[in-house]
Amino acid sequence: MPGELLRTDVGDLTFDVRVDGPEDGRPVLLLHGFPETSASWAAVTPLLTQAGLRTYAPDQLGYSPGARPTEVGAYAVQNLAQVTADLMTALEIPVADVVGHDWGANVAWAVAGWHADRVRSLTAVSVPHPAAYTAAFRADPEQKERSAYIRLFWQEGKAEEVLLADDARRLRRMFGDAVPAEAVDEYVAVLSAPGALTAALNWYRAMSSDTRVDPSPVPTTYVWSDGDVAVGRTAAEACEQFVTGDYRFVELAGITHWIPEQAPEQLARAILDRIATS
Repeated sequence: MPGELLRTDVGDLTFDVRVDGPEDGRPVLLLHGFPETSASWAAVTPLLTQAGLRTYAPDQLGYSPGARPTEVGAYAVQNLAQVTADLMTALEIPVADVVGHDWGANVAWAVAGWHADRVRSLTAVSVPHPAAYTAAFRADPEQKERSAYIRLFWQEGKAEEVLLADDARRLRRMFGDAVPAEAVDEYVAVLSAPGALTAALNWYRAMSSDTRVDPSPVPTTYVWSDGDVAVGRTAAEACEQFVTGDYRFVELAGITHWIPEQAPEQLARAILDRIATS
């Protein structure tokens, strides 16, 4: 992935951040999900920088080797949102267009809800507003079935063993054919480092049904694909209820959960369309 790799301190944490595009470009913050890294934006970034934007793609908390706290509570969404806002400050980005995929979308929703003054626009990818997801999980049998994998992730020790066994066969299988093998190799290498997979799984282990993320008051686009095995239509279509700003729902046909890698052109267009009107 081209661009510059910065190491940026936030308190006693050091984040690896991939930066690309013109220095005076409008800043776009790209937040990756599980089990990926900032490299998941490799096909999207050039399409944004060609439009004159400046992209910042951090390896998030637990994924950057220098930002890997051991306590589960550090990965609660309230802290993830605050750390992200603090990282923006450290990068000298007062406000940004925020884009998040998967768990990165959860963080993006939280930043928009709780730190709206830092967010010019939001593009959430694959994962809807947490309240929409929670409501679907509680009421929709199909969403419960789609979310069953999380129960394994909650099991400390067992989940790590299962996912990394046999050259991380199960971890690799999550991507299907949607993500290039060399990219999957990179993700597996990162998560095979001591403590790395536990840190990534701690995002799940710190989940709480008591957390109430505020609705997004900023211009918001939600991008969902009908081939997503983790998030069903009930949760996707409920997302609109938790946005008070201008809202757009972009549905991609025949695409899996791995939108940034499988449909980078369509995703970039959705991001650029949102930015152009925000």
